[in-house]
Amino acid sequence: MATFLYKLGKLAFRRRHFVALIWVALLTLAGVGAASAPTAASSSFSIPGTEAQKAFDLLDQRFPGSSADGATARVVFRAPDGEKITSAANKAEVGKTVADLGSGSKEVAAAADPFVAKTVSKDGTIAYSSVSYKVSSMELTDADRDALQKTVDEARDSGLTVEVGGDALQAMPETGATEIIGVAIAAVVLVITFGSLVAAGLPLLTALIGVGIGVSSITALANALDLGTTTSTLAMMIGLAVGIDYALFIVSRFRAELAEGREREEAAGRAVGTAGSAVVFAGLTVVIALVGLAVVNIPMLTKMGIAAAGTVAIAVLIALTLIPALLGYAGKRVHGRKARKAQAAEKKAEPKTNMGTRWARFVLRRPVAVLLTAVVGLGVMAVPVSSLELGLPDDGVQPTDTTQRKAYDLLSEGFGPGFNGPLVAVVDVKHSQDPKDAVARVSKDIAATDGVKTVTPPAFNKAGDTATITVVPSFKPSSTQTEDVVHTIRDKGADIKADTRAEVLVTGTTAMNIDVSQKLNDALVPYLALVVGLAFLLLMVVFRSVLVPLKAALGFLLSVVAALGAVVAVYQWGWLGSLFGVEQTGPIMSMMPIFMVGVVFGLAMDYEVFLVTRMREAYVHGERPAQAIVTGFRHGARVVTAAAVIMIAVFAGFIGSSEQMVKMIGFGLAIAVFFDAFLVRMTIVPAVLALLGKRAWWLPKWLDRILPNVDVEGEGLKTVSGDDSAEEDRELVRV
Repeated sequence: MATFLYKLGKLAFRRRHFVALIWVALLTLAGVGAASAPTAASSSFSIPGTEAQKAFDLLDQRFPGSSADGATARVVFRAPDGEKITSAANKAEVGKTVADLGSGSKEVAAAADPFVAKTVSKDGTIAYSSVSYKVSSMELTDADRDALQKTVDEARDSGLTVEVGGDALQAMPETGATEIIGVAIAAVVLVITFGSLVAAGLPLLTALIGVGIGVSSITALANALDLGTTTSTLAMMIGLAVGIDYALFIVSRFRAELAEGREREEAAGRAVGTAGSAVVFAGLTVVIALVGLAVVNIPMLTKMGIAAAGTVAIAVLIALTLIPALLGYAGKRVHGRKARKAQAAEKKAEPKTNMGTRWARFVLRRPVAVLLTAVVGLGVMAVPVSSLELGLPDDGVQPTDTTQRKAYDLLSEGFGPGFNGPLVAVVDVKHSQDPKDAVARVSKDIAATDGVKTVTPPAFNKAGDTATITVVPSFKPSSTQTEDVVHTIRDKGADIKADTRAEVLVTGTTAMNIDVSQKLNDALVPYLALVVGLAFLLLMVVFRSVLVPLKAALGFLLSVVAALGAVVAVYQWGWLGSLFGVEQTGPIMSMMPIFMVGVVFGLAMDYEVFLVTRMREAYVHGERPAQAIVTGFRHGARVVTAAAVIMIAVFAGFIGSSEQMVKMIGFGLAIAVFFDAFLVRMTIVPAVLALLGKRAWWLPKWLDRILPNVDVEGEGLKTVSGDDSAEEDRELVRV
């Protein structure tokens, strides 16, 4: 592989005009495609094989035209202090507002009058109108949302408190200025690392090109492939991080090759042949982890993973082709001014003992103490995982100044916390001998269930073979008590089916969230086995060792569990919540564990591959195990540190998002990269390798014969480049 990539790097360097033109053309093509693509409809959220999805599909079939997946809005009214919403003046104002809601947009299917629908609180101070739309929230236009907002504002002018819940006002998530700050921090880190604006600019430029192509392609295909808005956010988040990192690895190696006196074309070839090999395998682990999300069998998650994996693949291709091409334009300007002056004066300075070298030597002197300290520290951080509660965030975790959160609080006050997440029991009586009697029994049994506050009268379809019953629990939607209510109703449904042949299915947003959480929990172990297993085999090929990949996998598990512990402490317990914009604690997003396993595993392997391949390279070229560790850190620690800081900055930038899901993912990934890069790869890895010595690179002879030799160390470059003497004169680092 090293030989092929070496030739590819030299070709890209020589044909830089052609290579640059191709990538500019691809960026332009993707941009034009995104600009001319039709507006994406709402991404359908389905969870095949679950009861909630089965009920949802049955509703679409038996209640045609009901727009089961249409947008909804709950317009909540509160009377001024000391007044009742049922007073003549307030009642008239509510009626006028409901009429305006119904006529404000052609997409409104219905707007219910609170006094007809009996949705007025017992104390007569709060009421709400349910507004349903013919299309989904993402298909609503700005004009539709403006009409809703205008009607609400006019109602507020009358003195009423009016707030809007539901998804009708849901807009694209905003990331704010913090995302730009993340990229700015990355730029500063690159300048400090390289001491050259040109060298610092290359990774940023190529990462932005890669993300531009990836996100534009996703936008262009969003309507055709039913991609949600979160898909492009995830692709941008990961694409920026790995794009900068991969380019950083190549540019750093190019500078090192130039410093050893090689010509620019040869240096570009060798940089791509060596560091490029690490980039390919690091990218493969990320792609495996992201594509592996398909194991969960949630279409939305699968699409998110594949789209992000495509952006990572683009980042790898850019690092292998566009970077050497741009290095051809930059030439020796990739070095800072001081370094160029020293080279012009033909001064060959002695290699300095950098921080990486000093740290490696420190670990080698005290491997046991360092290992125990890091492991115990991560273990302590992992303790909160024992109280992990999973769920999907609702309007209760929105910022307190949003109308959605205010509507949520008003409904909780007037009707009880369960009113924000009603359950829908769908009763299929097609095969029942006495449909009405069967539905009446279902309604009676549900009403007698502990934790159920109210049950609405059954509503039959025109054919009379299906009925829906709205069930309001006594607890808030995300509570474990509500989950128990759902399971109890489903258990009763099994007995009812045996007696009456009527099938009871429980759905609704709350039930859907419960089913998603269960499905994700069930898929976690198989997914972990698949991803870690495939990556283990891949790393065994790269390092030609059994213990090094095993250590890499175990270290990852430690860092990801510690990161989940930090997420629980902040978002569930509320520790330092104000610092990270957490206004309301609650359960952790149900897809967080499996998502972090996928993404963090792939990203963690970046540092493992880049750092340890340099050690492996030194070991293969004759250095002792301890010497190889120091050599790997002398060449790689600075770059890995910079890459980690950049990735943390990029992910942390998404903590400022208005979307709770994006906010939590940004924090989780940032803290996971911190733990993995600095505590696992830079601390635990050298300590373990120091204790193992030569045994770290042990591989059974029979396995050695079976495994393909991909030559990540660049051993084959000696014959291709005719540079045997340089390799023979490698300076050993004394320890």
